[in-house]
Amino acid sequence: MQTSMQTPQNLFGYRRYWAKRFGTAPVLPMSRAEMDGLGWDSCDIILVTGDAYVDHPSFGMALIGRLLEAQGFRVGIIAQPQWHSADPFKVLGRPNLFFGVTAGNMDSMVNRYTAERRIRSNDAYTPGDVGGRRPDRAVVVYAQRVREAYKGVPVVIGGIEASLRRIAHYDYWSDKVRRSILADSKADMLLFGNAERAVVELAHRLAAGEAITEIEDIRGSALMRSTLPAGWSEIDSSKLDTPGPVIARENPYAERSALAPATAEVRVPPPRIRPRPDRSRSYVRLPSHDQVAKDEVLYAHASRVLHLETNPGNARALVQRHGKRDLWLNPPPLPLSSAELDRLYEFPYTRRPHPAYGTARVPAWEMIRFSIPIMRGCFGGCTFCSITEHEGRIIQSRSEESVMREIETIRDTQPDFTGVISDLGGPTANMYRLQCEDSEIERACRRLSCVFPDICRHMGTDHAPLTRLYRRARALPGIKKIAIASGLRYDLAVRDPEYVRELVTHHVGGYLKIAPEHTESGPLELMMKPGIGTYDRFKRMFDRFSREAGKEQYLIPYFIAAHPGTSDEDMLNLALWLKRNGFRPDQVQAFLPTPMALATAMYHSARNPLKRVRRAGNQIAVPSGARQRRLHKALLRYHDPKNWPLLREALKRMGRADLIGPGKRQLVPARQPATAMAGRTSGATRSSRGARPAGVRKPGSRRR
Repeated sequence: MQTSMQTPQNLFGYRRYWAKRFGTAPVLPMSRAEMDGLGWDSCDIILVTGDAYVDHPSFGMALIGRLLEAQGFRVGIIAQPQWHSADPFKVLGRPNLFFGVTAGNMDSMVNRYTAERRIRSNDAYTPGDVGGRRPDRAVVVYAQRVREAYKGVPVVIGGIEASLRRIAHYDYWSDKVRRSILADSKADMLLFGNAERAVVELAHRLAAGEAITEIEDIRGSALMRSTLPAGWSEIDSSKLDTPGPVIARENPYAERSALAPATAEVRVPPPRIRPRPDRSRSYVRLPSHDQVAKDEVLYAHASRVLHLETNPGNARALVQRHGKRDLWLNPPPLPLSSAELDRLYEFPYTRRPHPAYGTARVPAWEMIRFSIPIMRGCFGGCTFCSITEHEGRIIQSRSEESVMREIETIRDTQPDFTGVISDLGGPTANMYRLQCEDSEIERACRRLSCVFPDICRHMGTDHAPLTRLYRRARALPGIKKIAIASGLRYDLAVRDPEYVRELVTHHVGGYLKIAPEHTESGPLELMMKPGIGTYDRFKRMFDRFSREAGKEQYLIPYFIAAHPGTSDEDMLNLALWLKRNGFRPDQVQAFLPTPMALATAMYHSARNPLKRVRRAGNQIAVPSGARQRRLHKALLRYHDPKNWPLLREALKRMGRADLIGPGKRQLVPARQPATAMAGRTSGATRSSRGARPAGVRKPGSRRR
C-alpha cells in the first residue's frame, strides 16, 4: 500500500476501455430505451444522484459521467429516483463495474432544511423547483436501495455530502455526532474531494479485474478495515496537538526543525532525537467515534487534526475507530493540471437538462447556464465554509484558450444565448492563477489559511492573468457583457488596484456582492476573515473607480448572524454600523453548522480549534439557543417593525435603552406602528455611496 506524493498518473493517460467503440452519447442515458438506441446491452457504471440530470459541467454527475465516458466506459444516470423501494434503481439493469452514489451538488440536509430546521418548500435542483424529491441523508438511503437491487455490485459514494461526512461528524439536524457516512451507508468505498483522479483509477482497476476489497491505496478514498496494513507507523493524534519544548525553528515551513534551548541561561539536557517515521507510511489515529460522540473537547481536537492533514503535499493517512472496525482515510487527491482541467470542461456537454424533463424549469441550471468555471479550490479557509474542506486550498486554473473556446461554444451552440456570460469564476471570483511562489514551501505548509491573519508573504496576489482573461473574453465577437457573479475576496483585490478598476469599470452591473460577514474583531477572527478596515479600503477603491467610469454602482455586503464566538454586543455593534452606513438587508443568513466545518466544531464544542484544544481555557461563547439566534437575526434586520419588540426588550436588558427612540443615532423607535404599517419596509436610505438599496439581491449568488 503506497500513498506518497508521487507524480500522478495523467487523467487521460489510461488506455481507454474497449466500450469506447460505442462512441459519445448525445446525453448519458436515463432509461433502457435510450440504452437500446445507443446499442448498449448494459452499463459499465451507473451514477445515482439526488439532482436532476443536467448535462452541464457545473453539475457534478454530468462532469463525472462525461469523464468516465471519455475513458471508454458506458455510463448511465439514475436521477432523483423514488427511494421507497429498490425497483427504481433497477431501471438501467445491473452495472458491470460499480454504482456511484451521490446526494447531488448539495448536502441533502442543507438542501432540504433551513438554519431553523424547517423543511424547504422548493428545490432548485429539481424540475419545476419542487421540494421533497430526495430523501434525508440521500447517500445513505440510495446506497441501501442499490444494495437491495443488486447484491454483490460494488457501491462507491462521493460528492459533497459524502466528502463532508467522511469521518465522525456533528450533525446539526439530529444534534448528535454521527458515524462516518461510509459506515452508515455500508458502501464499499468513499471518494472525497474533487474525485476525478480517484474515480478514473478505480474504474480502470476494476475493469482490469481487481476486486474492490483489494483496492486500498487510491488517494482521496476512504474504506472500512478490520485490520491495518503491516509496516506502517501509528501516530496518536494527541501527540500532534499537545505542548512541547520551546524550539528554535530554522524555517517555519520546513518539515524538520533543529531543537535548541530557549535561552542561553536555561540548562537543559540535549534532546533525544528520534528518527521520524516515513510520512508516506504513517497514519494518524484520531479519537474514535465513541470518544468524540461523548466528549466535545475530543471532537474539537479531532476536527483540528483533520484540517491540519489536508495539504496533499504532506498529509498523512487518518484512522478512526468505528465500533469493531477502523475507518481508513488515504491522503487527499492531487490537484489537476491546467491541461487536465481544460479537457474536463470541454467535453461535448449539451449544457441543458435531459430531454426527459421537457419544458420544466430547473432553477439551478437557469442560474448557471451561461456561466463558466475558470478555477477550483480556495485558500481562504473561512471556518464556516465547506469549499476548502471539499476542493482543497491549492488553486487549479484553466488556460485562457480553454475559457475562450467555451465562451465561443456557448455563443455558437446555444440558441437562446443573448451575448451575456453570467459569470467567469468559481469558488471565488479572483483566485485565478494565484498560487504559492515556492512549490517546496507549498508542499510543506500546514497553515489553515493563506490569507489569515494576513496574506502569506509567499502567496502571489498578481491579478494580471485574470485581468487579461476579462479583456480577451469581452473582446470576442458576439459577446455583449461578461458579468462576474462569484464572490470576491476583497482582501486580495485591494492588492491589485488595476484589477479593481477593470472589474468596476466593465464587469459590475450596478451591484457587486461582497462578504465582510461581520464588523467586530472577535467573530471575524473565528471566521478567519479580514478586519472591516479592509472592506473600507476596498469600498473607497470601488467608489473612486465607479465615479471615474461615470457609473452609479453599489456594494451589496453579506453578514452572518449567530456565528460561534459572536456576542449580543457584537451583533448590536454590527447593527449600528449598518444603520450608520444606510444598509437595510432584506435577507440575512443565520449560521448553519455544516458537517466537518471548523465553525461547526466551535458550535458543538464551545472550543476554538484554530488553536490547540484544551480542556481548560480556549472556550468561546456560542449563540445556539433559538431565542438568541432570533435576536441576532433581528439585529441585522433592525429596520423591520416586526423585530422591534424583541429588540427593545434586548436593548433594555443590555443597558442600551438609549438606542430606543426616534433619533438618527438610535436603532429602533419607542412606539410600534399600527397594524396596517407593520408589514411595510421602506426603501433603503442611500446615506453614502455604495450603500445597498433595500430589497436588492442577486438570486443564487455564492458567498465568499
